[in-house]
Amino acid sequence: MTTPHHTPLHNPPLRLGILGCANIAKQFARDVSDSPLVAIQAVASRDLTKAQAFAQSFDIARAHGSYEALLTDAALDAIYIPLPNSMHAEWAIRAMQAGKHVLCEKPLALNLTEVTRMFEVARQQGVMLLEAYPYWFQPQTRDLLGCLSHDKIGEVRSVQASFGFTVGNTDTNIRMKPDLGGGALLDAGSYPLSLIRLVMGCAPERVMAHANWAATGVDISLMATLFYADGRRAQMSCAMDTANHRRAIIVGSRGTVETEYLNHTSDSHTHPWGYLPSQLRVRQGIANSIPFEDVHSASGSGFRFAAEAFAQVVREGDMAAIERAATASHDIAATLDAIQTSAKTGEVVHLSR
Repeated sequence: MTTPHHTPLHNPPLRLGILGCANIAKQFARDVSDSPLVAIQAVASRDLTKAQAFAQSFDIARAHGSYEALLTDAALDAIYIPLPNSMHAEWAIRAMQAGKHVLCEKPLALNLTEVTRMFEVARQQGVMLLEAYPYWFQPQTRDLLGCLSHDKIGEVRSVQASFGFTVGNTDTNIRMKPDLGGGALLDAGSYPLSLIRLVMGCAPERVMAHANWAATGVDISLMATLFYADGRRAQMSCAMDTANHRRAIIVGSRGTVETEYLNHTSDSHTHPWGYLPSQLRVRQGIANSIPFEDVHSASGSGFRFAAEAFAQVVREGDMAAIERAATASHDIAATLDAIQTSAKTGEVVHLSR
C-alpha cells in the first residue's frame, strides 16, 4: 500500500461508516474528519444515545442504534471496524455480504481460519478488505522500505522487533479477557510481527515462543523466535506489563536500520494529541565507526494515512494492492497461530499453510 498525497479528488470521497464508538473509533474520527478523500457519514452503536453523541462530537450526519442498521445504510461505500478482536470476523463478513468494502483494525481476526474465510467472502462479494496497521501507511514506512535496498544494507539477515506497554484497568480492560481476543500477542505482538513480515517478505517456516500468563488466562508478555526456510531469523517480543517501548532493528549483510515504526507521528514534541517524532536511521557499512544517518519523513496520523490509502485503492479498483496486503495478513495470522500454540505447548511449531 502507498501513502496518498493530500490533493483534492476529481471523484467524490469514500463514504465511510464507523461500526462502534470505542476510544479508538473516536481517535480515528478525529484524525480523519477533515480528509478530502474520506467522508465519515455514519456511525453505529448498540446504544442509539451513544451513537448520537458520537455523531454530534464529530459532525457525522447519521447515527444508527444498531450495527445492522449501519450495514444496510445505502449511502455508504465502506465500513471501518474498530470492535474488539473477537468481533472482527463476524462483522467484517456481515459488512462485506452487505456489499460494503471493509477497513478492519488489527489483528484482522483471532486465527487463520477466520482470516481465510474473511478474504473468501471479500472475493465472492467483489469488495475490498484491508487490515489496518496505521504505521503501515506512514511515509516513514515507505522510507524504511527504501532503506532496505541491496545497495544500502545488503541482504537482510535478521530482524528484532518489540512493542510493549502497561495495560490499565486490568479488572475491566478487554485486553485481559481471553473471550474477547485479549492478550499481549494479539493486541501488541501483531505489530512487531507485521513489521517482521513487511521486512522479510514472507512467513517463517517455524516458530518457538515463551509466554508469561496473567490470572485471567491471557498472555501478559511473550517472546518468540521465527525461523525462515532460507536460514534467516527474526525475534519478536510483546508485553502488557512494561514501560512503553516500540523498536525494530533490521540487520543486513552490509548495514543496519533502526526504527520506532510509530502509528502516529509529529514533527515536534508538542503535538496536541501527544504524537511524537518517530526515529528512523540507517548505517551503511559493517564497521561500528560508521555513524548512523537519520532519515526524516513526512509525519501525520496513521489513521488518516490508512483511511486515505484505502479510499485510493477502492477508487482505483487496485485489486493487486489489496491482494498483496491480503497475502501479508494471511502470513501474519498463520504466524500468530503458530506462536500461540508454541507458547502453550513449549514446542517448536511449524506453520500451517
